[in-house]
Amino acid sequence: MSIRERLSGNEAVATAMKQINPDVVAAFPITPSTEIPQYFSTFVANGAVDTEFVAVESEHSAMSACIGAQAAGARAMTATSANGLSLMWEMIYIASSLRLPIVMSLVNRAVSGPLNIHNDHSDAMGVRDAGWIMLFSENNQEAYDNTLMAHRIAEHKDVMLPLMVCQDGFITSHSIENIELEDDEFVKKFVGTYKPEHYLLNANEPMAVGPLDVQAYLFEHKAQQGEAMKNAKNVILEVSKEFEKLTGRKYGLFEEYKLDDAEVAIVCMNSTAGTTKYVVDALRAKGVKAGLLKVRVFRPFPGEEIAKALSHVKAVAVLDKSDSLNAIGGALFEDVTSSMFVQNVHVPTVNYVYGIGGRDTTADQIESVYSDLLEIAKAGKIDNPYRYLGLRKGDVK
Repeated sequence: MSIRERLSGNEAVATAMKQINPDVVAAFPITPSTEIPQYFSTFVANGAVDTEFVAVESEHSAMSACIGAQAAGARAMTATSANGLSLMWEMIYIASSLRLPIVMSLVNRAVSGPLNIHNDHSDAMGVRDAGWIMLFSENNQEAYDNTLMAHRIAEHKDVMLPLMVCQDGFITSHSIENIELEDDEFVKKFVGTYKPEHYLLNANEPMAVGPLDVQAYLFEHKAQQGEAMKNAKNVILEVSKEFEKLTGRKYGLFEEYKLDDAEVAIVCMNSTAGTTKYVVDALRAKGVKAGLLKVRVFRPFPGEEIAKALSHVKAVAVLDKSDSLNAIGGALFEDVTSSMFVQNVHVPTVNYVYGIGGRDTTADQIESVYSDLLEIAKAGKIDNPYRYLGLRKGDVK
């Protein structure tokens, strides 16, 4: 039976970690993810878990410790944000290449510089091609639920890839919301025990981890990672379906909010979806057929499914909370538009970079995007596909 509680996003993730009771947690504090290992350390201190908590000297060391623990046969978790993730960068790739199903909470924050501790998605976008499964969370409930499902997905024999659960720094990480928690026994049974097939401490199977991979092997190993990422899509759906059966909370690769009969639609991730739903409801009350597609699973990217879901609309706006600085739009926009092209779906699509460094994104701004889409749908073409939302005019030259 679910337990009603009021928790911040960070507390929710730390609670999920407590219920999972991993073998090892290694972490170094960085705003706005600091509270997660802080809360978890209290669970260690008061005996609520028997986890080995490793207080390291840097985020690079945190991921290194997780890699060592997971390779030895332990279940390892960590949390970080922004510059901390950047310092892990080398080890992020090593974790995925070694096929170690580490689970990390990534509390999204702008990557320096200039220094900014507030929310955007530049940290996640910086490692989007590192071979990690990436789940995004609109609210505290989703951050909690995604964390409960994470090990089941990452540790599946057809996957064996690390996984990060993303949520928006401060917007959800520090905001307190009503939440449904599962009881400890439910989580223990649902997550199960980690039983790796190959691990360093198995005396019956001596093995090496992290050897030099020269020309004759690296290509094939990278292709194996790619196949595992493809496999993850079905595993995510299977685990989500089981989770829904047990809890009543439904998750897919993405959420379609009033999209079935929509004429114009926005695609976005994380907490912005909540504001967009509010605007969709307001526009629907005025007779405007607006819809939303909220991406939950960013890696593996469900390109075929998203293209199909958007194929009937007359115009689409993709909102990116980071700028790729490539003069052709943000990362989510690139993935959506390339997926639509490959699937032979040709819908006028415009990109809005927004919310950089924690800039507020209001309902009025979201409504202005829908107004633009109605004009694009009427004209059937786009004059400028690369736009900013909420940028002060006159400050950019």
